[in-house]
Amino acid sequence: MHPILPRTHPKRVRSDAKEHHVKARIAWAGLAGVVGYLAFVEFTSGVLQGYYTPMLTDIARHLGIPDADVNWLEGTQLMLSALVVPAFAKLGDMFGHKRMLLISTALTALASFALPFSDSFGVFLTAWALQGFYVVWLPMEIALIFSRTRGVEGRAQITARAAGILVASLEGGAILGALLGGALIDALPLTVVLLVPAILVALCFFVILFGVTESPEHTGGRLDTVGLVLISVALIAFTGGLSMLRLNGPGDLVSILVTMVGVALVIPFVLWELRQDDPLIDVRMFRNPALGPVFVTAGLFGVSVLGGQAPLSTFARTDPTVTGYGLGTQGFATSLIIGIYLIAMITGALLFPVIGRLLSPRLALIGAALLVCVGFALFLPLHGTYAQVIINMVIVGLGSGALVAALPSAAAAAAPAAQTGVATGLTNSVKTVGGAIASCVFGIALLHGATGAAANPDQTAGSLSGYMTVWAVCSATALVAAIFLCFVPKQAFRDQEQPVTV
Repeated sequence: MHPILPRTHPKRVRSDAKEHHVKARIAWAGLAGVVGYLAFVEFTSGVLQGYYTPMLTDIARHLGIPDADVNWLEGTQLMLSALVVPAFAKLGDMFGHKRMLLISTALTALASFALPFSDSFGVFLTAWALQGFYVVWLPMEIALIFSRTRGVEGRAQITARAAGILVASLEGGAILGALLGGALIDALPLTVVLLVPAILVALCFFVILFGVTESPEHTGGRLDTVGLVLISVALIAFTGGLSMLRLNGPGDLVSILVTMVGVALVIPFVLWELRQDDPLIDVRMFRNPALGPVFVTAGLFGVSVLGGQAPLSTFARTDPTVTGYGLGTQGFATSLIIGIYLIAMITGALLFPVIGRLLSPRLALIGAALLVCVGFALFLPLHGTYAQVIINMVIVGLGSGALVAALPSAAAAAAPAAQTGVATGLTNSVKTVGGAIASCVFGIALLHGATGAAANPDQTAGSLSGYMTVWAVCSATALVAAIFLCFVPKQAFRDQEQPVTV
């Protein structure tokens, strides 16, 4: 005889679903205050990311450098960010995410106040690089939220929703920052304009200090300083080689050798990390079928979302009556392009949780990467008018916003419970490395052209062949990211139990 299986009464099913729904609502209500304060932090981060973009050409003229060298500002900041994110992510898991938020905010504020008073390229470059500590904020915030939802039904979905709000706040700040920066640079001296974000970051420090509570659980342990030194040396050698390529030309053998040494130094770092019980970066995560493709996607995505920002601004500001290409926009008109792009990113960030529920998080990520691919590919034939550039950037923005919100929350959902900070931080680190490498390479392409021919030293505008190279690379890397995401398990980034709508 077959055993008699217990039947679940329909009313009991509805009662359980309602109970889970209520619990999720209560959990979200408890998080709402913290998410609100963290949204202000991300709004500040957005201002930093959008405010300077319309004035990059003005900064280049102030420092006496060509437009192509603006990419080195971005590349240096991103490379420093790549070094500090894994360290701060690990320290956040060990000693508290709020504590690391405060330290990184204080360092960002000091660097921001130094920028207005820097007249030389070297001093400005140093302060600009140190300002990159703000990239620690988003992974720390998501790890903090994820740690506060431990044991809650629908944890991954709640975290994804919070991440969408944070990214929307970030992009809202970037829109306001871009519009404000573009308007002020047309009316005020550069020194005065550069003081505005510094004041906002200082205010952000006190919002974190008094408004955000610490994450409830700390893992303890120690910081892998040897691993930090090894990866730092590797990244410094790599970027140093790229800097030499910029100065000496793409065909310089010494520069190529130094760059290859930087790549080779990653090998001893990986071997060291594999032998550690408590590594700085658990490289075994890259073998995880759910996490590995996410990290690869983050690195490839960094090429476009970080490395492609400065070329967009300088292309828009380039005078077509002199060069035959560019839009010839002023500061505010340039900021409008950036603002529309960021509105598209907000839309993409807020739509991702909805589309992820209707389809799956994996398919939503693949679709987002394909949007970025198509948007940049359209630049190759269509870049001659203001409207064409805006349409392209809207398509890119929809995909980019979804990826910015999805990647850290997807990593948190797939990571071991004690390593959520490390996993979310690693997505940012890999993304930042991708952006830093792209910024350096794009700087070389814009200065020398895609064929490597030397640019006119008296001409400050980047080469058209260089811009074409930027758009082609951004499109190709997004396509490769979509392909990698096809290998993620179909049920990745979901809760183990049926998620609850919150």
